[in-house]
Amino acid sequence: MSHLPPEEKLIPTSCVHNCSGRCFLHAHVKDGKLIRLSPGEEGPDSPDCPQTRACLRGLAQRHWLDHPDRLQYPLKRVGKRGEGHFQRISWDEAITAIAAEMTRIKEAYGNAAMYLNYGTGVYGQISQSWIDDSSRGALPRFFNLFGGFLGYYNTYSAACYSAAAPYTFGEVEGQSPDDLLNAGLIVLFADNPAETRMGGANIPHYLSLAKERGAKIIVIDPRHSDTAASLADKWIPVKPTTDNALMAALAYVLISEELVDQAFLDQYCLGFDEAHMPPGIPAGQSYKSYIMGLGEDKIAKSPAWAEAVTGVPREDIVSLAREIGLTKPCALVQGLGWQRHAYGEQAVRALPVLAAMTGNIGREGGGPGLRPGGHKMPMGWMPAGTNPVKARISCFTWTDAIRRGQEMTAADGVKGAKRLPANIKMIWNYASNTLINQHADINATAKLLADERQCEFIVLHDLFMTPSAKFADIVLPDVSHFEREDIVTFSAGIAYAIYHRKVREPMYECRSVYDVCSALAGKLGFAEAYTGGKTEQDWLRECVREAQRQDAEFPDFEEFRRIGIYKKKPARPIIAYERQIRDVSANPFATPSGRIEIFSPRLWEMNNPLIPAIPKYLPAWEGPDDQLAERFPLQCIGYHSKRRVHSTFDNLAVLEEAVPQEIWLNPGDAGARGLQSGEKARVFNDRGEVVIPVKVTPRVRPGVVAIPQGAWWQPDTRGIDHRGNINTLTKYQPTPLAFGNPQHTNLVEVVKWEGDAE
Repeated sequence: MSHLPPEEKLIPTSCVHNCSGRCFLHAHVKDGKLIRLSPGEEGPDSPDCPQTRACLRGLAQRHWLDHPDRLQYPLKRVGKRGEGHFQRISWDEAITAIAAEMTRIKEAYGNAAMYLNYGTGVYGQISQSWIDDSSRGALPRFFNLFGGFLGYYNTYSAACYSAAAPYTFGEVEGQSPDDLLNAGLIVLFADNPAETRMGGANIPHYLSLAKERGAKIIVIDPRHSDTAASLADKWIPVKPTTDNALMAALAYVLISEELVDQAFLDQYCLGFDEAHMPPGIPAGQSYKSYIMGLGEDKIAKSPAWAEAVTGVPREDIVSLAREIGLTKPCALVQGLGWQRHAYGEQAVRALPVLAAMTGNIGREGGGPGLRPGGHKMPMGWMPAGTNPVKARISCFTWTDAIRRGQEMTAADGVKGAKRLPANIKMIWNYASNTLINQHADINATAKLLADERQCEFIVLHDLFMTPSAKFADIVLPDVSHFEREDIVTFSAGIAYAIYHRKVREPMYECRSVYDVCSALAGKLGFAEAYTGGKTEQDWLRECVREAQRQDAEFPDFEEFRRIGIYKKKPARPIIAYERQIRDVSANPFATPSGRIEIFSPRLWEMNNPLIPAIPKYLPAWEGPDDQLAERFPLQCIGYHSKRRVHSTFDNLAVLEEAVPQEIWLNPGDAGARGLQSGEKARVFNDRGEVVIPVKVTPRVRPGVVAIPQGAWWQPDTRGIDHRGNINTLTKYQPTPLAFGNPQHTNLVEVVKWEGDAE
């Protein structure tokens, strides 16, 4: 940067947040202080290898780093849990107290009573807060050496997707987004990448290029999202929880008008029609029988039927079906919004059926009806070893594991053991606001955590006194990623790795998770086993060596650290299941039958009407036809605001100016309640109440209200939240198959707010 003042220096850095961006940034540092962030210089921009441009959140991180509310030193709770009263303690006191409580709980209940709570506030090869099945990084390494911990599977974001899609395809592959340029028609179901994935070499880039090349884009969503506003040729607003009824009607039109690729279905699929069912299944159980009214319910899933369920006019359903059936190739893409519903597993499995019916699987410009995949970037990790505790729970069910852990079995989603050996008695919550803010039914969760007889000890390690931090017994001040070093990777239309260097020394008494775990390992007597005599940078050198073993072009450590980014331009897009479609006998699908299982024998054997063997429309609890709608007539959905990454950055005023926290109401619903934009409203149901400003807009369908998720819960003395946290209203009821998060399934009422906060 030739115009850079001589007293400034540039340091390569990145974002580490759960927005799927991982953008390359340059930190401008003067006299040891970060003065601004700018997009990193990474060479020329081209359609097939775009620059990783940061969004408003990434560029606003300076305000986050220097926020006056940063945690500065360790704290110990005084008073009752949740009241938010703490006193300052030294690091030695904090480490001693944590080590003593961990030892006590291990001796009294065993390691399975210790839980590392789900969180995605930090990504990186050492400091990652999300723990996947491979159990890697600084925190799980420490707990594994201590004897293990109760693990989790799934995510709050994609539990139903991860659980359901393998029943159709076996191993789940997504078409890479650079292949969207080959599509003639792109239909996005519950997908809003223009707000959720703004930065980086991400999906909106490829959607824009596809549109420039002539592709038509249709968005199906209850809300006229920024994706619909900026990219779509057509928006189809559907009632939440009814997407399966819409897809069933689309299938009905495709069958009725002979727009089905029967040869594809015959060759590659199990269970589409009665002639291709597994042996021993009674007649009438195929997908076609269900659609045409020849199955058990005897209801033809016609456009007229679907109109009454979904609110989508029948003529729009017919038109959409014809476009999907006649446009070749057609990319049917699903987001994650619709699977965070009461029966979210059904939508995940239904869209691939439409992709199969139209013969779009395994071909350029088409796809399997799943989420986009990505080109992979090889990278090593700080190894964590093996967790001696084999039991795992769905990450959404941890509150159940506090209440009745020893009663939980496979019927409650327990894996790796017949039942849990202990209730959760200790929680370590790192870089996560899921302890309170992001979990369902905040009021019930707060009541549970306030009872110290249930979960006896909670440690929280974070940057700020979040709503979750107020329920901790010990609060530890974390460093930001600008105050340590790590590596993050990205996989989408291109793949890249970013080395973020330390921009400045840690503020106050803040310490990294590796530093904290090293100190605790020393207190507990296994420091050498934990660190191996290595610094964080030593571990990162090993990560790069592993990347070089997998990719001969990957630069050496010093070069990678100096430049800050390594990008890999793909030779061609990833075409999901291309091998199987080319020769399915030589490359069968990873299902028991070796075929695309529209009918799943494994699900059939479960004999659970809420987990049908073919994807069906199941009317949802707290859906539009629930009797509860007489009291709470509006469907309330959460959406991801572009001003936050989940709850990260909610405390930044500069982003609040860009996108305020508001509830969206359709003009008809607002008028019936005497509400105008800018006024405050009460939003309530039997679980709780929030007060939030109103935005009256036709960009949300009638009967639906939308609240941006992630706002920091701020209850007054009556328990009324004055920030607009949707989880004050959401229900804790895990989904049937995935035991996942249904937090978009809520009925509420909205009225004008007449009072003031206490």
